[in-house]
Amino acid sequence: MKKETMSFGYEVYDSSDDLNADDALLIDTARKITATAYAPYSNFKVGAAARLVNGEIVSGTNQENASYPVGICAERVLLGTAAVLHPGMPIETLAVSYKNGNGESIKPASPCGMCRQALKEFEDRTASPVRLILGGQTGKVYVIESASQLLPFSFGGADLE
Repeated sequence: MKKETMSFGYEVYDSSDDLNADDALLIDTARKITATAYAPYSNFKVGAAARLVNGEIVSGTNQENASYPVGICAERVLLGTAAVLHPGMPIETLAVSYKNGNGESIKPASPCGMCRQALKEFEDRTASPVRLILGGQTGKVYVIESASQLLPFSFGGADLE
């Protein structure tokens, strides 16, 4: 038997004030766009904003549904929007924020498993890493160099060959 270890590093900022101007603008956009989320059941509004490599900014919000499996996360709304409006264009950086109507919104929240898979597939199809900025409405901010770091031992198109 051989034991191996997998780990990754990420940056932690005390607040978005410590980010560079481009990253601060992106997380601020994600924070503001939470206002347009449709989350009447959970009251947990999520916003995502991405800067594409061509400089364009696209955004998305979570869209809940009374039939819970029909809802879709902000990250996947954003990925679909980016793919339709800018086919084949890689995402340089994607920021995710939330506003919890049932409590505080002061720490970073990570994408769910389905979104991690979708982000990893987007990286594969554009052959480019998606850098992530994660933060609440205030508080610490995490920066992760590639979304695929959140999904070790991932499954992808190469596994189907």
